[in-house]
Amino acid sequence: MNDILSTAHAAALDAADPLRHLRDQFLIPQHHGADQIYFVGNSLGLQPKGARAMVQEVLDLWASIAVEGHFTGPTHWMNYHRLVTDSLASVVGAKPEEVVAMNTLSVNLHLMMVSFYRPTAQRPAILMEAGAFPTDRHAVEAQVRFHGFNPETDLIEVQPDEPNGTISMAAIERALSEHGQRVALVLWPGVQYRTGQVFDLDAITRLARAQGANVGFDLAHSVGNVPLSLHDVAPDFAVWCHYKYLNAGPGAVAGCFVHERHARDTTLPRFAGWWGHEQSTRFKMAPEFVPELGAEGWQLSNPPVLGLAPLRASLALFDEAGADALRSKSLQLTGYLETMVRARLSEVLQIITPSEPERRGCQLSLRVNGGRPQGRSLFEFLQANGVLGDWREPDVIRISPTPMYNRYQDIHRFVEEVENWARRS
Repeated sequence: MNDILSTAHAAALDAADPLRHLRDQFLIPQHHGADQIYFVGNSLGLQPKGARAMVQEVLDLWASIAVEGHFTGPTHWMNYHRLVTDSLASVVGAKPEEVVAMNTLSVNLHLMMVSFYRPTAQRPAILMEAGAFPTDRHAVEAQVRFHGFNPETDLIEVQPDEPNGTISMAAIERALSEHGQRVALVLWPGVQYRTGQVFDLDAITRLARAQGANVGFDLAHSVGNVPLSLHDVAPDFAVWCHYKYLNAGPGAVAGCFVHERHARDTTLPRFAGWWGHEQSTRFKMAPEFVPELGAEGWQLSNPPVLGLAPLRASLALFDEAGADALRSKSLQLTGYLETMVRARLSEVLQIITPSEPERRGCQLSLRVNGGRPQGRSLFEFLQANGVLGDWREPDVIRISPTPMYNRYQDIHRFVEEVENWARRS
């Protein structure tokens, strides 16, 4: 066991890693002349080295031919969003016509609720998890109020029922059994941002359908992290961002899924914009809105080309690596982190993320024994010594080894620095 916990063992695991070459495709932040130990891909992914060339290509075209860039060359701007469609569809397990890169996550969430949250006096409620990420909580409350209902009664939040603040499937089933006849929409995360818990999207969809509710997912912490099969799971919609595990840069253009059963339903209410108009007649500039079929029919504006360019670079790496290989390495990295924490740091850290591999992705959420003061002390010590995780109030440090660029030696270094802190505390 001592050998398994050694630096040499971590180095051997890295040497045997079939995806180790991918790290060389990213720019690693520096700390005092050495690579920073970066565990924050769940918040902002690192920059792919290819992103600069993709952005420069757009800038060069703009500089040289200006407006003609909309129509010139294989990466012309009119259909620039479609350059990422096939790869995005592969990452989320969808058909190409079911996905589109557009807007930001919160905008897409509101657009989807325009179409799929259709409350009535008998069925006004939205069901979500308690402690949801603020963007979801704010958006849901705003939509309930917009439709003339009361969040105090019509926003139903499922409370954690497991010891570390996670939520069992039984709790979701109980909530739907109790409130299902009033629920118009179930909005649920793929991964709970604070605990790192991965949910069974197929089971949640089936439970929602059985109660006659629509279902949508916020996959901000899921896309590029855990396997997804959106077409087969068949929610009404899903939304996500691309700046976390998809490495598309701060504030990057987001993504949206609309299941194909809605593709030809032009009667669905929606907030229309001209880029959602059918492409074949868009430039006739007619006053009537005729939606494009599929997810593209929910677009508002022409694609943000400079914002999409880094996403192209990142998705090329996902295409190269393959989802199965990335998930396999992720399971091994997170399992190694769990083993190290339990073997060497059990007096310092408590893991609150579920231990079952199918119930977690890259992220382990760690609670520091001793409460918030101790937690902040450790977090700031790690940061000062070149190991970066992220902090979530009131007492959680999130450590997310991502298979694209993190190493087993990064995890070993994290453990050593926690031990250094513990000796000084």
